Amino acid sequence: MEQTNSDFWKSNRFIVTGGSGFLGSFVIDGLKKRGAPNIIIPHLKDYDLRDINAIRRLFIDVARYQGDKLADTIVIHLAALAGGIGANLARPAEFFYNNLMMGVPLMHEAWKNGVGKFVAIGTICAYPKFTPLPFREEDLWNGYPEETNAPYGLAKKMLLVQAQAYRNQYGMNAIYLLPVNLYGPRDNFNLETSHVIPALIRKFLEAQERGDQQVIVWGDGSPTREFLYVEDAAEGILLAAERYNGSEPVNLGSSKEISIKDLAELIARLTGFEGELIWDTSKPNGQPRRALDTRRAEKNFGFKAKMPFEEGLRRTVTWYRENRRTL
Repeated sequence: MEQTNSDFWKSNRFIVTGGSGFLGSFVIDGLKKRGAPNIIIPHLKDYDLRDINAIRRLFIDVARYQGDKLADTIVIHLAALAGGIGANLARPAEFFYNNLMMGVPLMHEAWKNGVGKFVAIGTICAYPKFTPLPFREEDLWNGYPEETNAPYGLAKKMLLVQAQAYRNQYGMNAIYLLPVNLYGPRDNFNLETSHVIPALIRKFLEAQERGDQQVIVWGDGSPTREFLYVEDAAEGILLAAERYNGSEPVNLGSSKEISIKDLAELIARLTGFEGELIWDTSKPNGQPRRALDTRRAEKNFGFKAKMPFEEGLRRTVTWYRENRRTL
């Protein structure tokens, strides 16, 4: 953990939407390690963030419980409907509507209630399909996102528009972060909705158990991706919450690019699968390449990813082996 200002963490309260999810659970861990005594996680059963009345009730309840205004409250908005290419293709309307309607009203009500700071979490899917590499924040508007996840990417991108508009008109301190593809322990391993790393880990382990000699992988293996270990992502978000108060979007990544083919072969080795990989080219590849320019994050709030990729994968495989029966 980076050297931090303990007064900042102890004097503010933190509303973390999605705090019981994959990334959110590590953000909560990070807040606790920093000594933050006042953390609020609005659970879906109590506050459905797609419902404006639930959002309003959340801020009323927080203010009532604390007995004061919300100027010392920081909202970290992680809640999202997310998934891999298959889920985005099957449910584009849900991915658009749910993410838009969770984020935009939440930021609006946060402003109305005088919240001190709003940390909006965007997505790498917001970048244009053919963004020059490495992805620089200045290129965010230079084209339409890759079609398979454009509804999701554009819904999340509206939070950047809103953050900048509310800062310009109302002086609201709202920041916008763009994490690259995440992975790590506690990830979603449901093959219907998971991203590529957990999906491959599960496929290889199950094939190994069944004695299968082949595993089918989507696409042709040529696209590249950059991955960020979930603990590194949580650290970047918390450093930004403390240190960054600017209007410009900021990438969070590892600056390490790998092809899906090389990724699949690496995960096969780490899981012990020795069979053949069959590439199903009837399935979409998704965006051709993804790799981020991460200099802005390092310059503005001192974030640099630390987890070596193979070690992060090894920890993820180990976690899934140990927990898969209970998932």
